[in-house]
Amino acid sequence: MPHGSAIRGTRVGSGPVRPTERCDPAPRRPVTYWCAKGHSIEVLLAAEVAPPATWDCPRCGQPGGLDQLNPPGPARAEPYKSHLAYVKERRSDADGEALLAEALAALRRRRGEF
Repeated sequence: MPHGSAIRGTRVGSGPVRPTERCDPAPRRPVTYWCAKGHSIEVLLAAEVAPPATWDCPRCGQPGGLDQLNPPGPARAEPYKSHLAYVKERRSDADGEALLAEALAALRRRRGEF
């Protein structure tokens, strides 16, 4: 009784079934971005797609722009927010009171209290 792969000759992570010679790659074009530290980033994008305004530099992590003479400034660090802070952004105090009243009513129903 054979053991191992169900399909003989294949493995996880193996290459594509069709050879690359038979496939034409999609048309691409290089787009260059520059960060504030002077690094240049060349990215290959699809020919028909408009390039994004910024691209993160893989060397320093700062955003890079399309204009070499006027790169974007350093990214602003967002302060840490707790889960409660995000909830308070989405819900008003009245919404919170209504949700609390609904949850308490459901709890009382389960306990048999009316």
